[in-house]
Amino acid sequence: MMVENKQSLKLRKLVTHGFLLSICLLMMFPFFMILSISFREGNFATGSLFPDNPTLEHWALALGFEYTRPDGTVIKPPYPVLLWLWNSIKIGVIASVGILVLSTTSAFAFSRMQFRGKKSILDSLLIIQMFPGALTVIAMYAIFDALGQVVPWLGIDSHPALIISYLSAITLHIWTIKGYFDSIDPSLDKAAQLDGATPWQAFRYIFLPLALPIIAVVFMLSFIYLVNEYPVASVLLHNTEDMTLAVGARQYLYPQKYLWGDFAAAAVLSGLPITILFLFSQRFLIGGMSDGAVKG
Repeated sequence: MMVENKQSLKLRKLVTHGFLLSICLLMMFPFFMILSISFREGNFATGSLFPDNPTLEHWALALGFEYTRPDGTVIKPPYPVLLWLWNSIKIGVIASVGILVLSTTSAFAFSRMQFRGKKSILDSLLIIQMFPGALTVIAMYAIFDALGQVVPWLGIDSHPALIISYLSAITLHIWTIKGYFDSIDPSLDKAAQLDGATPWQAFRYIFLPLALPIIAVVFMLSFIYLVNEYPVASVLLHNTEDMTLAVGARQYLYPQKYLWGDFAAAAVLSGLPITILFLFSQRFLIGGMSDGAVKG
């Protein structure tokens, strides 16, 4: 029987924990830098990690409040950051729900139904998702510009147009959810058929409850991507009031003057919805819900 040296074991634990802590600090360093800039006087990108004279000016302006400097100068918010944040959340939630509905129903059909051209369609979806979405911005602009002349609410500078364009992200998620559905025991389908359940009832009452973990993951990944998406949103949204935060924050960085402090505060705000969503949905991010669903 091998006896473990307690001192050696303790040393290895300390080294391992120290290594993991250093990796976490290294990954978080860019965030700390942005947070430091948001509390720094002026709009400078360079400086100490710990500001000498921290100020709440940039945060007050980002939250839509006027800020009075020590010399009596009153600074008004240059841009509607909270409106941009709301636009990002609204578009992200609606588009993510749409992606989830389309991808789950499509994945169920590809996983459990037999029809002509099934393999060819799946292969086509896999090939399509290999190309970056930025390649479609010119086509997107031309399509929605033409649609706007017929249906104004589907034209340029409209949120429905951007949401519809985001639904193209279902290609990758169809494959992801299909793989999860394929792992569910086929005997569940047969048992449901014997009980007289239709395909929709089997999908609604059997597959969806078992697929909650992957549904939560797909929704969270979609929301994170859409909230931070820039190329398509920058082409379809031009009005200041309609911009998302990813597009609107670019207004702080115009060539005449870079407002790094205001930009940093807006950047930190953009991460709050993602953090809140993760904290809310992490209890659903569990695996093995289908384990033991079929008793031997």
